[in-house]
Amino acid sequence: MVMVKKEGVILEPTDLEFENQGVLNPAVVQQGNTLHMFYRAVKKGNYSSIGYCRLDGPLNVVERSKKPIMIPEFDYEKHSIEDPRIVFLDGIYYLFYVAYDGKNALTAYATSKDLKQWEKQGIISPKITYDEAEDIFRSSKLKERYSFFESYYRDVVAPDVLLWEKDAFIFPKKFNNKFALIHRILPDIQVIYFNDFKALTLDYWKEYLKKLGDFVVLEPKHGYESRNIGGGAPVINTDKGWLMIYHSVEDSNNGKIYRASVALLDKKDPCKVIGRLNNPLFSPEEEYEKLGDVNNVVFPTGTAIFKGRLYIYYGAADKRVAVASVNLNELLEELLATKIDFDAEIGFIAGQIFNLGLKKEVTLTQLKDTLKKDEKTILMAIGWLAKDNKVQFRHNKDEIKIKTK
Repeated sequence: MVMVKKEGVILEPTDLEFENQGVLNPAVVQQGNTLHMFYRAVKKGNYSSIGYCRLDGPLNVVERSKKPIMIPEFDYEKHSIEDPRIVFLDGIYYLFYVAYDGKNALTAYATSKDLKQWEKQGIISPKITYDEAEDIFRSSKLKERYSFFESYYRDVVAPDVLLWEKDAFIFPKKFNNKFALIHRILPDIQVIYFNDFKALTLDYWKEYLKKLGDFVVLEPKHGYESRNIGGGAPVINTDKGWLMIYHSVEDSNNGKIYRASVALLDKKDPCKVIGRLNNPLFSPEEEYEKLGDVNNVVFPTGTAIFKGRLYIYYGAADKRVAVASVNLNELLEELLATKIDFDAEIGFIAGQIFNLGLKKEVTLTQLKDTLKKDEKTILMAIGWLAKDNKVQFRHNKDEIKIKTK
């Protein structure tokens, strides 16, 4: 089991008005031994802006701005700008953040060439109501959990609330000359590919939402992910694959518990998971993680690498910024070791499908109901069988039917 070291708190709220309630969820840009940290700064009343500090090495804060470097300016962000993530691609820094107007939480972004002057580019999330989105989800045969969140936000926030679209950032490289944007429509983590940010029109999003199930990167798998999962820190390009530190949320009788989790994605196809820990990477255990504005929260949003150790920067109890570290190579090895268990599971499911298909032709829906597995896992098992020419399948009225040869 990989060992995680809790390095402790590095940023606390101050008496300055813009950050007198909390500091949390930082974006991190590493330039050699220097870290530039852009954090969510919360003033009393829960209004957020973006603060800045500079670190020498992974833990030593040497400079901290006494005023925010980015503030709400437009109606779509009039209440808060929250949870920044920064990615450098083709000479440009892209800062993604949650724009909150008091009712709607959407993804917006800004760009810079020097980390000093930022130009806001506006909202990229689909401006579609949850109610409209739920109709699309129903036609695209997504799991019922998507409808649950539609009902929740409709009843709790407002009937006309827009689809909450958070935890977004791009990959630091393009795929077939396309941007790849990680985002989160509850309860899963998805990816969308596009040529230009201007292409993200409402019509473009609607067509994408019709096939959303094809673009799910990760879905909740374990008990500690019982409510939902979401993007964390921007992905890290390693020689083994894309390392994704994400957050997982357990819906417990004592309230929600936020944890840090980790997966390894295929270099060419981010929707292909090649490793995923069966337990959280770390959980709220220290007092500064368990008690704050929101209790029991570790929320990872930034990373840096020093001397082979991966440092993970996170919001602790929505009150302060803390750091945990882990040996990067050991983490990658443990992730790759989980693939053995995953392959064994797929092989076992493939055997069950083979036996079911011996008696009669079965549909994909019947397999999901019988085996109690998600569609992606069953399709992987069918692919396993097809590779060895053990099954034949056909489409009939938008349904896949399988028969053992």
